[in-house]
Amino acid sequence: MSGDRAGDYRILHEADLRDYLAGLPDIAALLGGEPKSWAITEVGDGNLNLVFIVKGNRGGIAVKQALPYVRLVGESWPLPLSRAHYEYLALSKQAKLAPGLVPALLHHNAALALTVMELLEPHIIMRKGLVAATQYPGFVDDITTFMAQTLFFTSDLALSAAEKKEGIAAFAGNHALCKITEDLIFTDPYRVAEQNRWTAPYLDGLAAELRDDMDLHVAISRLKLKFMASPEALLHGDLHTGSIMVTESQTRVIDPEFAFYGPMGFDVGAVLANLLMAYFASAGHERIAGERAAFEGWVLETVEKVWNEFARKFLDLWRAGAEGDAYPVSLFAGEKGAARLEAERRAYMQRLFADTVGFTAAKTIRRIFGLAHNIDFELIEDPRRRAISEARAVRLARAMMVETAAFPTIADVTGAARKLGDWMPELSG
Repeated sequence: MSGDRAGDYRILHEADLRDYLAGLPDIAALLGGEPKSWAITEVGDGNLNLVFIVKGNRGGIAVKQALPYVRLVGESWPLPLSRAHYEYLALSKQAKLAPGLVPALLHHNAALALTVMELLEPHIIMRKGLVAATQYPGFVDDITTFMAQTLFFTSDLALSAAEKKEGIAAFAGNHALCKITEDLIFTDPYRVAEQNRWTAPYLDGLAAELRDDMDLHVAISRLKLKFMASPEALLHGDLHTGSIMVTESQTRVIDPEFAFYGPMGFDVGAVLANLLMAYFASAGHERIAGERAAFEGWVLETVEKVWNEFARKFLDLWRAGAEGDAYPVSLFAGEKGAARLEAERRAYMQRLFADTVGFTAAKTIRRIFGLAHNIDFELIEDPRRRAISEARAVRLARAMMVETAAFPTIADVTGAARKLGDWMPELSG
């Protein structure tokens, strides 16, 4: 259900939100009881928005409202409210393509930039679970289904050219969020930027090296160009472990406000980067040497399974009779055509993997030297231990970005990560 009953935008505080929800009969019935009895808690710990948990005597909901600025920075960084529209649009699309893997939408008000969703309980933000060394056996199947379904079915492999262009047009206005990505991921960490930060003084030298590394600057610029100029499929656009809520058996992907049509490897790389960062950060959370070894092994195994299962599911969808305008079946008739098309599918996936390797690296470096960091590293109390973990992650990321051809398989990535687990960097300070 959606509507614009509130008219002009205003930021809803607790009393305003209570009155607003009380005026929505379906939502009020879902919560149950008198509105004055509802418990309302603001829990937003992200960078952009307000998030409320509302509970009545019958049930609960989550309410998300976009602010007209970047919450992490403040009013000095304005941001269009239209991002709430694109998030609603993306969630609606994802719910159809990957049912059960995103929260159910209950209400949307475009004027208030507000969306009401099902309350996910007992799910927690995956990143918090990884910091606590929790393993999630259902994650691989769920996240690979989500990525394969949403990426394949919004690509030229599944759609007519007209359908694809209509999809691109529907999200083309989300350029302000894309601009954040273009600056914070692909540009700022490699130059002097006011909002950059890192674990000083220990990583001062490494930060300076990034600013002087022309091979790295070329590599990140190529990735930035691909991000801007390759609308391959509808991306979540911010698919990190802070945008995934989990239990041991369930996974829900949230917060697709950065959604747009871009290169598929960006979404896949975001997932892999955050898993690899969880791996490198793990040693910094140890109280006793080796106590997290089983968790670290699971993380690297999960990295491999995420790519391998995603690739398998994506190829299965393609082989199942794809009807998109790309690779028309009429050009690949007979055994000879089928064999040639299968070889091309394999080559396509190899190119996609190379993109994924590069974007994995880009997403890693930005979380260590850019504006917004991960609690995986940030919650390591000893800054020197934190810097060691971060330097290991950056060493792998630099190799993956500049020497991508040296990582032809996902096992090459995890093997390199494993070797760096004991590497001791030279720190500044």
